[in-house]
Amino acid sequence: MISRQPLSQSARKTPRQARSTSTVEAIFEATIQVLLAEGPSRLTTTLVAERAGVSVGSLYQYFPNKQALFYALNERYLTMLAERVEAACLAHHGKPYGLMSEALVSTYIKVKIERRDVTSALYRAAAEVNVAEIVEAMLRRVEAASEAMFASASDAEFRDLPRVNLMLSNVLCGTVRTVFERNQSELLADGSLQSQLTYMICAYLDKAKVPPRLGKYP
Repeated sequence: MISRQPLSQSARKTPRQARSTSTVEAIFEATIQVLLAEGPSRLTTTLVAERAGVSVGSLYQYFPNKQALFYALNERYLTMLAERVEAACLAHHGKPYGLMSEALVSTYIKVKIERRDVTSALYRAAAEVNVAEIVEAMLRRVEAASEAMFASASDAEFRDLPRVNLMLSNVLCGTVRTVFERNQSELLADGSLQSQLTYMICAYLDKAKVPPRLGKYP
């Protein structure tokens, strides 16, 4: 469960009506555009409001400052990422661990590259607001989902699965972030990142397998 953020980073209210939701969506999209055009240090709520086509007063109804805006944008994105990975892991329960590895890697990367501008913008804004709690919450959800999935593998059991799963999660998340931060777009464009990470994770899991008991696995 995500901890309550500091007051300075809290949204003022949650949109409940369709019009309010539409306004917040426009503000989020404008924030991304301004982040990419100006960078986090030059972003202001005035610039965001102008880009979103709303008044500064309307923006302040939801976000008291740009730190609250950055926090909310990160929280929404990371929650969506966790939900997508959880769904993919659940859908692969009981399958061979090779297919599980491919699903985990492909889903995580797919979310990251669906809107590369969003991913890049959020990485750039990371220094402006403390999002450690929501990042940790996302990671714990991803790790719980992947551990439960690998525990159900039809063709293997693994020694010390919690530790093994933690290590592969760190490799997946850390590698993807590094590729974005170093702007190694060629690894994303030709599918190299996905295939190489899948190979690495499968090789690691292969070494962590418990030798099969007679008649348990094909």
